[in-house]
Amino acid sequence: MEELEPALPADRDAVAALLVASNLPHQDIAPHLQHFTVARDAGRLVGVIGLEVHGGDGLVRSLAVADDRRGEGIARRLYASLLGRARRLGLERLYLLTTGAQGFFEMLGFHAVGRESVPDAIRATEEFRALCPSTATCMTRPLSRG
Repeated sequence: MEELEPALPADRDAVAALLVASNLPHQDIAPHLQHFTVARDAGRLVGVIGLEVHGGDGLVRSLAVADDRRGEGIARRLYASLLGRARRLGLERLYLLTTGAQGFFEMLGFHAVGRESVPDAIRATEEFRALCPSTATCMTRPLSRG
């Protein structure tokens, strides 16, 4: 079974390769790697999720699982780890952009919103401004303190 652990600077290339294989943006991950979590199995990176922190809000980034490991619950475990971290950081709300996983994120409590309703700090991210297509669905969910 895979181990979840904080991403290390040395993981950057492996994280980027997994994101490329999953058709997800990877160009701007380096400054945010401190808030990324990786799933490793026998030293192999098999999953990743990232978080960008902007004041009281967080931008979920880069949830990806290796093709041969999908369907094992790794994405849910990575998301649960991110959710715990976001709460420990005192974040009040999460946002994300997705081009193909809206149903998955709805199961996790997210709902679609218009981009115009997103806080300026989130809209100013590279992810929103340039990396994700304008056709991506914008989603959000509040974080409870519990």
